[in-house]
Amino acid sequence: MKKVIFSILTIMLLFTTGCDQVGNSPTKKVEELMGKYQMLDDDVLDDLNKVVDSEEDLSDKQKERYRNLLKEQYQDLTYTIKNEKIDGENATVETEIEVRDLTRAIKESEDYLNSHEDEFLGDDGKYSKEKYTDYKLDKMEEAKDRVKYTLELTLTKVDDEWELDNLTETERQKIHGIYNY
Repeated sequence: MKKVIFSILTIMLLFTTGCDQVGNSPTKKVEELMGKYQMLDDDVLDDLNKVVDSEEDLSDKQKERYRNLLKEQYQDLTYTIKNEKIDGENATVETEIEVRDLTRAIKESEDYLNSHEDEFLGDDGKYSKEKYTDYKLDKMEEAKDRVKYTLELTLTKVDDEWELDNLTETERQKIHGIYNY
């Protein structure tokens, strides 16, 4: 009887230890990050608010539109883990993401501005950045085309736990769909 109880306890210990390690892989950490974006995790929203609030050229109404646009972008993000490379305490997880192509919408709005400047004049007859920004946000909100980007997310093992390194500005731009390709 003691052998049976010991065997069951050993199996349970191996099972729980194995499960802990499965959740502690670089790939699992990247999957958690992507899930946080899709589920609009509080940390993701805090970062989003910092990004949007730093946009000095936007009115409060435009900031709210941009914030909502990026929230939709996060929720609409899809990803595929392509490869995981571990080198000692460092790892890289190659992840392909697909997001709405806001870069194309931005470029098209800039092209339109260049050929229709008279449509973006204020009451004083001068160029109105606010009118143009509203137009650009309209085009970004209408964007349906999607684009794929590859992220090379890096992780570092700290105290036997994999931790994602900070995202680069390029990685953030790709997640936002505004990376200039």
